[in-house]
Amino acid sequence: MSKKYHILIVDDEESITYLLKTEFEDRSEFEVDIALNGVDAINLVQSHVYDVILLDVKMPRVSGLEVLKYVKEHSPTSHVIMLTNIVDVKTAIETVKLGAYDFVSKPYDIDQLMATVWRALEHRQLIIEKEVNELVRPNELIGECKSFKEVVSNAKKIAASETFVLIHGQSGTGKELFAQLIHRHSSRKDQPFVAVNCAAMPDQLLESELFGHEKGSFTSAVSTKQGLVEVADGGTLFLDEVGDISVMTQPKLLRFLETGEFRRVGGTATRKVDVRVISATNKDLQEEVKTGRFRGDLLFRLNVVSLRLPPLTERKEDIPALVQHFLSRKSKAKKISAEALDLLMKHDWPGNVRELEHVIEGALVMSQTEEIQPRDFWLNAAIQASVPEAILKQKETVDYGLLSLEDIEKIQIEKVLKHNNGDRMKSAEMLGISKKTLYLKIKKFGISI
Repeated sequence: MSKKYHILIVDDEESITYLLKTEFEDRSEFEVDIALNGVDAINLVQSHVYDVILLDVKMPRVSGLEVLKYVKEHSPTSHVIMLTNIVDVKTAIETVKLGAYDFVSKPYDIDQLMATVWRALEHRQLIIEKEVNELVRPNELIGECKSFKEVVSNAKKIAASETFVLIHGQSGTGKELFAQLIHRHSSRKDQPFVAVNCAAMPDQLLESELFGHEKGSFTSAVSTKQGLVEVADGGTLFLDEVGDISVMTQPKLLRFLETGEFRRVGGTATRKVDVRVISATNKDLQEEVKTGRFRGDLLFRLNVVSLRLPPLTERKEDIPALVQHFLSRKSKAKKISAEALDLLMKHDWPGNVRELEHVIEGALVMSQTEEIQPRDFWLNAAIQASVPEAILKQKETVDYGLLSLEDIEKIQIEKVLKHNNGDRMKSAEMLGISKKTLYLKIKKFGISI
């Protein structure tokens, strides 16, 4: 799908406005709205997301400057190009200081105007990509087993359509990576991919993240904020752990999925965007519907097509390739011994690929040799249980001499915290303990971060 850029032309000179509209609509890339005064322009900005706004500086009643201020506050990703008479150039320069992207003097050179619009569109896209790239993990789909390759093939087939997709899979199986795969192979691949973790946010914050909020709509809303559905306009919105959305927020999500329309928190204007929605869950949503925790009509809307991701225990033949991948990313010189790999092959992996990645990270912290050995899995309690007792005792005498178990524990926690630059959440995952337990141990041992 080739996205059409949405342009708003604002000028009180009707002949000029319609001339520009014709110039843009003669090019298939643009959809154009017009406003003949500042009031109409503000009303349109309330209900539409514009890529670029061409805005006359001097208009009666509500000036171009006032409209510019409104746009920068309520639609900050829209790029504004000021239209000005030659005598107003000084004023136009002032508008750039206030946030306008550029200005073009009347009478227009249409080629110059078009070039400025295209530069604004490119600049807007760079800003959006910079924002959303922080939310996107690297694309790393590693696996050669039959079940995994079949899911990859199905995902690529699904990508060719515009239908909504629900991805089922246990935590750590790579649901977001598959969502990215579908996006990359779709007609929306050149537009944003925006991921939202629905399980990580309380109701009000999730609604605000999705749909944005108006200034003053709640205590901490010190400025207007565009929602991620607006950032994703033309692209793909990924709703991770959608089964954790509360019953209070579900009707608002359903309305958006059915119409593409939404309202910012605290706002009254209805806005509309064009996004493809991919969602994911580790829950049995059919069971959630039976218990009343999830709306049946919302499930039907999300689950037009579904993908089931196999857990790691069903594709253990992929473990060696995954281990090699994690090692090459984190420590190119390090290898893994046959004994250590054998232990990984025997483990059940309830945390799937994510757990395997954390185990490798922990082993790299512990390893003192060129190869990861079974004793280097000391940080992971589940795998440690599989390590022969003689190896664990050997580690205690070889690496730590006569230190007490508490001293050893303190040393390992300090190592992991240092390795993760003080990140407690990641350190707790590597250690195989909860964040609360890690906090208590830091306090007990007097560890400074």
